[in-house]
Amino acid sequence: MITETKPSTDKMLASFSETIWRHFGATIDMFENAVKMCPEEQWEKPQFWYKAFHAAFWLEYYLTIKPQGFTPQAPFTTSEFEPAGKMPERKYTKEEILAYIDSSRKYLHDTLKNMSEEIALGRWVNPDRDVTYFDMLLHNMRHLQHHTAQLNMGLRQEINNAPPWVERTKMNI
Repeated sequence: MITETKPSTDKMLASFSETIWRHFGATIDMFENAVKMCPEEQWEKPQFWYKAFHAAFWLEYYLTIKPQGFTPQAPFTTSEFEPAGKMPERKYTKEEILAYIDSSRKYLHDTLKNMSEEIALGRWVNPDRDVTYFDMLLHNMRHLQHHTAQLNMGLRQEINNAPPWVERTKMNI
């Protein structure tokens, strides 16, 4: 009689974390590539710089394990929380957005590298959601993919070019 052995929870969690990292990391890489490719004259338009800020802001917020009391890193503000859609007080530079992306990438990497069952199944609660952190990671990745696609479409329309598909992130967990 052959008996199947179930992988331990730790092994399964490590496997899920590695898989999420490869795909979410690739999503962040694609987002970063779109921001980098945007010419300065296009960056001046809100459909580029604001969309990139919006995506970077929510990337950081949704990665936060406990969102209560969230404050974005400087120089960014919480203007995204305004129900009327208030724009930030100033246009953020490409360099600021790229640094923001890099910071969130590192945060995600470290979070997934140190993922525990307690974190993965812990509740991520804000006024609009009450889900597991694992669920929020998938929501976050889909949100970032959506805005990356918008940036790429804008690049195609404006400069007839866009960054190539990234299958998996290069950085290991």
